[in-house]
Amino acid sequence: MSTQNINWQPGGFSLLTDVDSYKASHYLQYPPGTEYVSSYIEARGGDFDTMLFFGLQAYLKKYLSRAITLAEIDYAEELWQAHGVPFNRDGWLHVLDKHNGVLPLGIKAVREGTVLPIKNAVVQVENTDPAVPWLTSYIETALLRAVWYPTTVATLSWSVKQIIGKYLKQTCVNPEAELPFKLHDFGARGATSYEAASLGGLAHLVNFQGTDTVGALLAARKFYGADMAGFSIPASEHSTMTAWGRTGETRAYENMVEQFGGKDKVFAVVSDSYDLFAAVKNIWGGTLKQKVMDNGGTLVVRPDSGNPIKVCVDVVESLGDIFGYTINTRGYKVLPPYIRVIQGDGVHALSIEAILQRLKKKGWSAENIAFGMGGALLQRDIHRDTMNWAMKANAIKFKGDSEWTDVYKDPITDPGKISKRGRQALVMESGTYKTIRNSELGGADNLLEDVWRDGELLRDQTLDEIRALSEI
Repeated sequence: MSTQNINWQPGGFSLLTDVDSYKASHYLQYPPGTEYVSSYIEARGGDFDTMLFFGLQAYLKKYLSRAITLAEIDYAEELWQAHGVPFNRDGWLHVLDKHNGVLPLGIKAVREGTVLPIKNAVVQVENTDPAVPWLTSYIETALLRAVWYPTTVATLSWSVKQIIGKYLKQTCVNPEAELPFKLHDFGARGATSYEAASLGGLAHLVNFQGTDTVGALLAARKFYGADMAGFSIPASEHSTMTAWGRTGETRAYENMVEQFGGKDKVFAVVSDSYDLFAAVKNIWGGTLKQKVMDNGGTLVVRPDSGNPIKVCVDVVESLGDIFGYTINTRGYKVLPPYIRVIQGDGVHALSIEAILQRLKKKGWSAENIAFGMGGALLQRDIHRDTMNWAMKANAIKFKGDSEWTDVYKDPITDPGKISKRGRQALVMESGTYKTIRNSELGGADNLLEDVWRDGELLRDQTLDEIRALSEI
């Protein structure tokens, strides 16, 4: 899998410089005789008690598979010296000469898609060449980032899935068919970069199949073998509706029906450019009512402003007054199949639950509405401390020793930052995930599986496999 990066250009991506500055001096800070360093990654606490692990494979394939070059070493040396930190030229030349530029590291990790309690080790990493023990922590910056962001987004998306699923089970006859498309990713424009949108959007697609983040589809193809990971529908935006002018609002909506209506087709129309409730009552429920009923597909009306907890529920009720409804076998009202609602503004976990709770209280099934989640899905409140992620050294091995020595931190000023001692293993004990010392495994299976060693990917999961695992 590794490449020699013969076309590397100064200033391009390099494993040597994808770090925090202080990493450059750490090779001089380990005790004499250090040959191996072991570290682990965990989420120590925060907004969630449970996590859905995801995203490591993308990093391994895209970045860690790269072999370093002499040009990168020369460039990094100049950079670090100008920056004011030492540079380990001999160490990097050893990696280049002995390992053909591939970082000699071994990584174990729980299977992606695994849902498990926080405060468990999910990644274990150590160097495989005793000449470069400093490499283990050198990649912390990139490796931790590769894990915490997509796992946090996947966990948030998974938690919202549990909320929506709960209300569907209570109010809908066929919740399994409805759930995959109930939370749509609107987050690309709110992410900090294309890569963040792609990885975060892909993390969401572990749980749902609706997205407008095209980068996530490409990442799914490239890293997880998914030909088509998500789906979308034709939908309007305010510019395409207001381009017709206020007096042309009815014609704008009619054009949407004519362009995108048809048997089994679904399309969404933002309807709050001027007066949302007048549009619902006088246009969708007035001038265009028969076209809506006869279009053969499903019109999804999209409120896009105001208090979402009130507005979108009021829209559902207004549509029910106009188009009627049926009562399903669970006793809840369902709009005709040709009309639904999607709420795409002010959507986050709390507002989704409040909306579904209000709908249920008013006798409406959760199947009448879907949600589009943007910045709150990929950006807002998504940071390393959302789940308090950390990568910490847990063991060290010295020359001549047959056993590992524990390494840990235990700050009296913050007990929440106590780290785990010794190389870690993850086991299933009485139906519960538990992190133990690797030396205590006995005959138990270590669920931290070998996933990477010396440039070779040892486990290649598909998105389908990950999705199936996340349902367990």
